[in-house]
Amino acid sequence: MATTLITMKLLVDSSPPRPRVVYAEARKDAADFLVSLLAMPSGTAVKLMGKDSMVGCISNLYTSVEKLDDAYVQPGAAKDAMLSPTVLSLAAKSNRSFFRLPEPSPAVKRLFRCGGYSYYGCPNYVTEERGARCPNCGSQMLADSHYVKSEPVTQEAKGLVLGGMVTYTVTDDLKIFPMSNISSIALLNTAAVRDLGALQERTVQLGYKEGVEILKTSLQSKTVLTDVFLGKKT
Repeated sequence: MATTLITMKLLVDSSPPRPRVVYAEARKDAADFLVSLLAMPSGTAVKLMGKDSMVGCISNLYTSVEKLDDAYVQPGAAKDAMLSPTVLSLAAKSNRSFFRLPEPSPAVKRLFRCGGYSYYGCPNYVTEERGARCPNCGSQMLADSHYVKSEPVTQEAKGLVLGGMVTYTVTDDLKIFPMSNISSIALLNTAAVRDLGALQERTVQLGYKEGVEILKTSLQSKTVLTDVFLGKKT
């Protein structure tokens, strides 16, 4: 069963003494993936303990959602619900849904219809059993028919941030904001990038394993993307 991959582009400064992530470029799915970390008990912990008391940088995610302009929030989405989440039991959510990972596509249901058009009404009958007899003419039902499943899209499935043409900047310490040329140049200056030739683009995948590692590292470090995707400093 196919699963849609969530990816994120990293801009890496490979200059010595240690490669580091300057910033990342994230589409809606990757931004929602990172924001979903606040739907775990960590979101409540930030609220209760105070943003300034956290050792790592999970509080930056919290502040990013706080400051996110309503123009970049999905219609109907509630930022307050993300900032003060209801903690569900582990049994209530799958590992994939915790990080807003797309669920594997279910197997396509095969249906069969009568291929004969000699009798009026034959095409109206379908069956899941290939070769069953058509109740109208008695012929075997062998022709493939396509089943179209329709499900309402919930607000949770839509995520928090706006998609479309909008992309988001994610800093090494997990600040998230809409991307612009000006902000990208400012980050290069903030990160004191001296050699533009040492900059490399790297695409990484985000899955359950990466989600757990990002959450764990965000509680301990302020260079999360570097530590998770380029290796921790030894």
